[in-house]
Amino acid sequence: MTPAWLPTTRAEMVERGWDELDVLFVSGDAYVDHPAFGVPLLARLLESEGYRVGIIAQPKWKNPAALRVMGRPRLFAAVSAGAMDSLVNRYTAAKKVRNDDAYTPGGQAGARPDRAVIAYTAALKGAFKGLPVVIGGIEASLRRLAHYDFWDDRVRRSVLVDSKADLLVFGMGEAPLLEIARRAAAGEAPREMQDIRGTAVMVPQPEPEALELPSFEKIAQDSASYNEAFRLAAEQANPWSGRPLVQQHATRWVRVNPPTHPLGETELDRLYALPFTRLPHPGYKEKIPAYEQIKFSITAHRGCAGGCAFCAITHHQGKFIQSRSPKSVLAEITELTNHPEFRGTLSDVGGPTANMYGMFCGDEAARRACRRESCLHPRICRHLATGGARAARLLESIRALTGVKHVFVASGVRYDLLDHQQEYFEALLAHHVGGLLKIAPESVVPEVTAIMRKPGPEPLEKFLRYYREACRDSGKRQGVVPYLIAGHPGCTLTHMVDTALFLKRHNLRVEQVQEFTPTPGTLATCIWHTGRDPFSGAAVHAPKDPRERRLQKALLLYHLPENRGDVVAALRACGREDQERELLGNVRAARARRGRQ
Repeated sequence: MTPAWLPTTRAEMVERGWDELDVLFVSGDAYVDHPAFGVPLLARLLESEGYRVGIIAQPKWKNPAALRVMGRPRLFAAVSAGAMDSLVNRYTAAKKVRNDDAYTPGGQAGARPDRAVIAYTAALKGAFKGLPVVIGGIEASLRRLAHYDFWDDRVRRSVLVDSKADLLVFGMGEAPLLEIARRAAAGEAPREMQDIRGTAVMVPQPEPEALELPSFEKIAQDSASYNEAFRLAAEQANPWSGRPLVQQHATRWVRVNPPTHPLGETELDRLYALPFTRLPHPGYKEKIPAYEQIKFSITAHRGCAGGCAFCAITHHQGKFIQSRSPKSVLAEITELTNHPEFRGTLSDVGGPTANMYGMFCGDEAARRACRRESCLHPRICRHLATGGARAARLLESIRALTGVKHVFVASGVRYDLLDHQQEYFEALLAHHVGGLLKIAPESVVPEVTAIMRKPGPEPLEKFLRYYREACRDSGKRQGVVPYLIAGHPGCTLTHMVDTALFLKRHNLRVEQVQEFTPTPGTLATCIWHTGRDPFSGAAVHAPKDPRERRLQKALLLYHLPENRGDVVAALRACGREDQERELLGNVRAARARRGRQ
């Protein structure tokens, strides 16, 4: 009988009758055999094609013996920092070390190195002389070109250059990784594979068909050149019409091929039918927080059409929505009901944006030529099929399954699609809100939402009226949790005062605030670094001063007593002391009440 888990040790290889691996995966995350975890998904896919694969999760990278536990792989090693960029995972927006890591047993911090792709690749090259190494995952994907690095506060070279890897896979890696494995098995060296979609490789000279970006050396010194490189690269992101990109680094060039084409429904269904155990490897003794959060959730689709300035999802998964068939989703849930801990509640059915399931571009010619980064901003594209009927029918089918008692949608929803998805929203509010509905306006000030590529305040106000009326009519006590960002490019203290007043006037309270972190590859990070929008050339305020960032955060959490001092300081800095009473109430009376208690 074949063991359930992929091998992680020599003994587990022997159980399968293997004396050698074809591909060795090294991951910064713990090994959870679940389709929501990228490395196990890719490893299962290669396994289904007959390749012998093993996983080393969170190795002690400074010890070569830790990487040699299963021997030298025949074809190559595949490296990922994990589900998050290792520096985002390790440090807060204030560059303070985090105390936990959700992808590690026990939530313990420090199990992966900083710049994990570089560290793991160097360790593998040291442990196995001459071994080809292919890097991928979100850290490699978003750092494939020269990029501004917030933690170093400078422009860094492509991670392909700094890691000395042979090949880089960006985006969702199933198709390119299968082709790399096939060609490597036929005897081709990964560093010679220069034409695979969804990959980047070093080349000695730029090819005539490629679009040359400003060099690393130039963009490191000149913000205008940085903006030009970002804009040119963004315009070639369409997998049907994008050209290869080349960017010079010293005497060599990084060649970035066009993205892979989105997977079709049959291809996506195949991935979720692979034989996952949906459990952490049995060698772990402590719980893995990220797994506990998603173990009873279902991914119905991938990709996001929103193209928000601060978000990496569109850059990594693409803007074209790829939806699974209802049959595939229902089959996975039916299997999940056999999980030993399942008690009838699905914690989430969704994706990057829950109500984008089933959406697609309705004009093939327009899709192939499209250069928009967002299908929703500044207005919803007329070619986008936005209807929510298919998503509503899927939820109805799930509710009817034997063994399923509750189905929640915990992924965020785009409330600005409400007018196009009445059936979906009615189903959502009637059956699938677990007390609180998550929405992500991120800001409510038109000048800021325009930079964020988010809807302005009017759609939010319309949604709140609809939501609250529906809750009253149904007798349900359901609230709204708004997610907002402090310190985003374009946001000033005055804008944040307006936001705090909006929250107060609409009876909304923020539970936690996301401080903007300039992550590699995003539009907002480009603006943060250069101070200008790369498309319009307009100057944009970047709130880099720590005091301003602190005051912005305090305004969003104005209702907390410990923030009153900062809120008052922010109001004074904006010359808006006259609105203190509206925002904070009668402070003197409140102090008097506390004094009597």
